Amino acid sequence: QVQLVESGGGLVQAGGSLRLSCAASGHTFNSYVMGWFRQAPGKDREFVAAIRWSLGNTYYADSVKGRFTASRDNAKNTVYLQMTSLKPEDTAVYYCAAGPGFVRQDPRDYTYWGQGTQVTVSS
Repeated sequence: QVQLVESGGGLVQAGGSLRLSCAASGHTFNSYVMGWFRQAPGKDREFVAAIRWSLGNTYYADSVKGRFTASRDNAKNTVYLQMTSLKPEDTAVYYCAAGPGFVRQDPRDYTYWGQGTQVTVSS
């Protein structure tokens, strides 16, 4: 049974930092792309970042480039999203997802999803 379990969300002041984790199990993700998405109330789910599990290549949305960093720990089967210089507009539920093949920004291209973790940035 495939499971993606996010953790690390919370309430932080603007300018602060958080690190999200996504522990993966039940599948071999070596050929997969691990994506991070977020969804704010009333808005569509949007791409934030992605990392190719095998090579570690990372990709970012323009809105987070330079502030967020995706990484992975193969031994722990876990991917991370380090978020710095957080802004109130970063407030959303953050999801990790796994999809085969190349990096894509459309959430429909991802097969497996975590349950999400809330990130709230106060001004």
